[in-house]
Amino acid sequence: MSALRVASVPRYTALAHLLLKHRGLASSGSAMPDGLEPETDLPDDVATQRDAEELATELVSMGPTFVKLGQLLSTRADLLPSVYLEALSRLRDDVPPFPADEAIKVVEDELGVRVSKAFTSFDRTPVGSASLGQVHKATTRDGRLVALKIQRPGIRQKALDDMSVIEQLANFLDSHSDRAARMGFGDLAEQFRRSLLDELDYSREAANLEILRGQLGEYDRLVVPRPIGDFTTSRVLTMEFVEGRSVASIPNVARAEMECSPLGEQLISAYLDSMLVHGFFHADPHPGNVLLTDDGRLALIDLGMVARLSPQVQEHLLRLLLGVANRDGEAVTSSLVSMGSRLDDFDREGLTATVTDLVLRHSAASVGNMAAGTLLRDLAVASADSGLRPRPELSMLARALLNLDEVVRILAPDVHVDEVIESHAVRIMRRRMLQAASPSKVMSAALEATAFAEALPGRLNKVLESLAEGRMTLNLEGLNEAALMRGAQKLANRVAMGVVIASFVVAAALFSDHRGGPVVLGYPLLTVLCLAFAFGVAIWLVVGIARSDLPARHGPRSR
Repeated sequence: MSALRVASVPRYTALAHLLLKHRGLASSGSAMPDGLEPETDLPDDVATQRDAEELATELVSMGPTFVKLGQLLSTRADLLPSVYLEALSRLRDDVPPFPADEAIKVVEDELGVRVSKAFTSFDRTPVGSASLGQVHKATTRDGRLVALKIQRPGIRQKALDDMSVIEQLANFLDSHSDRAARMGFGDLAEQFRRSLLDELDYSREAANLEILRGQLGEYDRLVVPRPIGDFTTSRVLTMEFVEGRSVASIPNVARAEMECSPLGEQLISAYLDSMLVHGFFHADPHPGNVLLTDDGRLALIDLGMVARLSPQVQEHLLRLLLGVANRDGEAVTSSLVSMGSRLDDFDREGLTATVTDLVLRHSAASVGNMAAGTLLRDLAVASADSGLRPRPELSMLARALLNLDEVVRILAPDVHVDEVIESHAVRIMRRRMLQAASPSKVMSAALEATAFAEALPGRLNKVLESLAEGRMTLNLEGLNEAALMRGAQKLANRVAMGVVIASFVVAAALFSDHRGGPVVLGYPLLTVLCLAFAFGVAIWLVVGIARSDLPARHGPRSR
């Protein structure tokens, strides 16, 4: 571990002061080194709304990097109490804009052309300002209305310096505190580094826009701005300008006059497809990042924070959601264990009991009392409490679903989010099962069977040679050798019959593409004959098993 840097002592001190002051963080396990006590003399019930709001305010005062850190922490239900998660989730990096002349200079330096040459108009007043950059409206030479997201001058280097301090302190805590090591501060810092680097590279955000546009192509009520590659770099993102207003700013009267239920249902379905089918989703869809356009659609903007899920994690999450729908606590626990990392004190039975209770309470709660996002957040907390470190994606998914629930509750209170999630998860599982039974998948399985059949004789020959030369030793005690040999012969015969059946099925598939010759029931004669032979052998094999194995299994055992 590298040593703490002297030049960064003021930053270390500020972070240490922050952790010591907010005892609620220390009590949740994210403490300073063991033995240090918080400076405040608060009662045991320290996770108060006031303390959480103060933490959020102090992070804002420390600068953009720490605002982003707070936003990331708001997705980690396994690390912080819910009152802190709620306060940090409301962190918005709305800050005063930087001068338009500086924005123009960044654009000209990045694009290598004067703004007046690239655009027929450039609005010097930004339409929005954040900690990493601000957005200006402009018009291209071919008449397109665009939005330019321009990075603040010098913000990248400042963010990298702050991030280095955070990583150093995280590694220091992991080395000097058992509680910090248990929560994985170093892993959290690495997750933050990846997330921040993505947000600092606007060309990656442009790629995210293109990916999400492709995923949502079938949803006619959702829109994602199209990036314009010729005017995009790592510090300047140019995209279509979407006319609309954020969902959070729509008056109640205006919402009452609109038919928003289809919008809410499409939004939830699209997100589930993004998460469980494509493995890529917008991780921060809060009401300010969702616009209601002038033509009555929903626009998803600001794709700096995204999450990616591997196929294995998608599968586990889908099974988890189906387990919740079926009120199967054991299935949900199995999915959590498959996704998480077991610590030394992992308690599987305790986790199963807690998860079962959460799932049953979720199914019994009325709609709105316990949303799916809240349940996933509680499952992450239960995992951490039971000695299972949950994957960060679980908490990010919980945060995204909580935001979606808030958006849908604003737009269409009559839409039952949990019901849409459960029904769409079932449709996704059904779609996967149909895909598994597709001709291409069947052919792939047949080819694997062919490869197995080709390799089997060689492998059996090696085994027999080893037996003949005495290079294989079997230690068998208390077994009937004659019965063992009969069983081995049966096994060999049935393996051989299985290979024969697979070979004829493969042959039938190959002959199915043959054109010309006699046809039976619309299929080539050779295909029908091969399938008929395979079917006959399979029936003969099943009958043989029923006649020889089943009576022996139920009959008296030899002693």
